[in-house]
Amino acid sequence: MKENQNNPLLCDPITGTCELPDAGTQDSSQFMMLNQKKPVKIIYYTDPICSSCWGIEPQLRKLKLEYGEYIEIDYRMGGLLPDWSYNSGGISKPSDVAHHWEEVSAYYEMPIDGGVWLEDPLPSSYPPSIAVKAAQMQDKEKAIVFMRKLREYVFLEKKNITKWEVISAAAKTVGLDVEQLKKDYESGDAKKLFEEDLAFGRQLGVRGFPSMYFSGSDDKRFLVYGFKPYETFEDAIKQLVPEAKKKAINTSTPLTLFEHYPTLTAKEYSVLYSISVKEAQKTLEALVSENKLSKLVIKTGTLYQKK
Repeated sequence: MKENQNNPLLCDPITGTCELPDAGTQDSSQFMMLNQKKPVKIIYYTDPICSSCWGIEPQLRKLKLEYGEYIEIDYRMGGLLPDWSYNSGGISKPSDVAHHWEEVSAYYEMPIDGGVWLEDPLPSSYPPSIAVKAAQMQDKEKAIVFMRKLREYVFLEKKNITKWEVISAAAKTVGLDVEQLKKDYESGDAKKLFEEDLAFGRQLGVRGFPSMYFSGSDDKRFLVYGFKPYETFEDAIKQLVPEAKKKAINTSTPLTLFEHYPTLTAKEYSVLYSISVKEAQKTLEALVSENKLSKLVIKTGTLYQKK
C-alpha cells in the first residue's frame, strides 16, 4: 500500500481540486497550442468521476455560451483513480468516498449521491476515461455529451460507469454508434489515446483536476486550476483576447437553455440565467408542475430535463 499518498478521490472543496499523488512540476513551456482554429485554445484535464469537475459544470457551460466563438476546448483524461492502492488522507476504501462526495455536493450546490461507493463501487476511473477517448474518435461533440451522461449516471443515479452495459447505455442515449464505440474501446486504440493524455499530462505537470490551460496566438498562457468563480475563467479569455465580447445568453423563455443543454441542475440554471439558486428552483419546479420538465430527485438535489 502507498501509505504516504492521499487518495485522489479526497477532493478539497476549499481549493476546488481533486489532486493526483506524485504529480510533476508544471512546465508552462509545454502547453503552447498548435493548429488552433479559434483565438483561445483550452486544454481541459478532467476525469469522469472528478467531483470538482462536476462542480465547475455551471461555469463551463456559461463560458461556452458567452465566449464560444473565441474558444475551442480539447478534453483530456487525467486518470484520477488508477486503482485502490492509496491508503491515507481519510479515504482508504470505496465506502469512505460516499460521505465525502455528499460534503462536496453541499459546497458546490451540485447534486451528488455517494451511494455508488456503498452499493457498486468503481475499481478505477480508467474504463470510463478510455470510453470517452473512444467516443472522441467517433464524434468530439457527442463525446462531450457522453461524458456528461456518464457523470449523471455516477453522481446522481449511483451507476457503476466502469461496466460496459452502463457505458453502452450512455452511448446509445447520446447517439453514438455503440458497436463502433465497443470496437474502439476494446481494440486498444482508445486506450492508446488515453495513455497519450496521461503522458502529456505528466509533461504539463498536471497535478489535479480540473486543470484548464488557456493559450492564445502569442506567448501568453494561463492555468486555471480547480473550482474557481466564473469571472476567473472569463478573465483568462480577456487576458488573451482583450477585445473579446461576451455573447448575450438567450434567456427569452424559461425553457430556452434546455435547447442547448438537455439537462440542468438548479445551480446551473441559476448561473446561466443570472438568478439565485432559490429563484431557479422555484422556476424549474413551476415548469415541472406545468408538465414541461421532468426531474430526477436525489437526496442532495435535483436534475431537470425537458420533456
